[in-house]
Amino acid sequence: MRQIVCLATSPWYPIPTRKQQVMSRIPDAEILYFDPSATIIAPLRDKHAKPLMTKYKEPPVHPQENITVYSLPPVLPFFYKKRAINRINQKKIAKFIREKMKEHGFENPVLWVYSPVTVDLVDLVPHSALVYDCVDRHSAYGGLMDPALVDAMELELAGKTDMTFATAEALAERLRTVQPKTRFIPNGANFERFAEAAKPQPVPDDLKDIPHPLFGFVGALQSCIEYDFVEQAAKARSDWHFVWIGKEKPGVDLSALRALPNNHFLGMKPNEQLPQYLAHFDACLNLFAKSDLSKDVSPLKFYEYLATGRPIVSTRQPDQILQYAPLIHIADDAAGFEAACEAALCDTQPERTALRIEEGRKSSWDARVEELCAVLTEQGIF
Repeated sequence: MRQIVCLATSPWYPIPTRKQQVMSRIPDAEILYFDPSATIIAPLRDKHAKPLMTKYKEPPVHPQENITVYSLPPVLPFFYKKRAINRINQKKIAKFIREKMKEHGFENPVLWVYSPVTVDLVDLVPHSALVYDCVDRHSAYGGLMDPALVDAMELELAGKTDMTFATAEALAERLRTVQPKTRFIPNGANFERFAEAAKPQPVPDDLKDIPHPLFGFVGALQSCIEYDFVEQAAKARSDWHFVWIGKEKPGVDLSALRALPNNHFLGMKPNEQLPQYLAHFDACLNLFAKSDLSKDVSPLKFYEYLATGRPIVSTRQPDQILQYAPLIHIADDAAGFEAACEAALCDTQPERTALRIEEGRKSSWDARVEELCAVLTEQGIF
């Protein structure tokens, strides 16, 4: 059985992202999955982060028989601004990982990483092969970082790898300058789960009193979302109702939308409950504002929407959704968004629903991971 050490950028719980979807599907593998570190000042900004300061001392969890999940110890802040700080952090993390590897009898596992910061760790952790899975343009996130430093660390990391993957073609092109074997493999959907939305589902209690038509968004409510299109459409069409499912990120001002009676914020829902909501949307919304970050994202929600068969209204970003243009409704401005929503309400022909579901099937996580594993086998890593 192969051994894999995965250094993730998302904790295993509560929201399944690419990291969990990939790791949970790799066959014949024993996996140590490390949730990302919090910084020592995180509790000053968010009181809910306080337990993360000591979580690394707790016993691991086992989401499935072959996967063990550990939390990493807290680290110093500003590691994306000063390389020296990152080196200190990664040396500390590497020591912790080596201890856990020894406990589990790992000697030369495949080291699978997701963040540019690990460039200062990979030489400190024994491994038989190094895989970098690039899921975002990390330097475009903003905040306390030096974008040039982040980009430089990422290129240095990719240059050390035996194989690099990227979720967007533009990301892959950039990484090929240092790792020519880089492969583009986008995100996917838990097809079996989200295809349930194409079948009759009970109406969730918090949807029962909201009139149709319902336009629904599922995902993190963050700054890269195009809220203005919805605000203008909601004001122009008071008979339309917009449902938002997801956690509101710090720094996002949703007061204008909250003031409108036809916008409904339902909070975050367990992933397994989402098909019950999606089944009652008249159209699903993929709303990325134009930006360098949005251009190269690979939105899980979009592939999940495809699996439901529901009509989809989308902005023109990210680039990879354009290949599905014949099956969706794309808006370039607020007026176009209203028109796209209108068109989506009529997009209920069974044959078009079936085509979207089939594209969702082709984009399943099972298919994506099968492709990943085939590449790694071809390269002699698996």
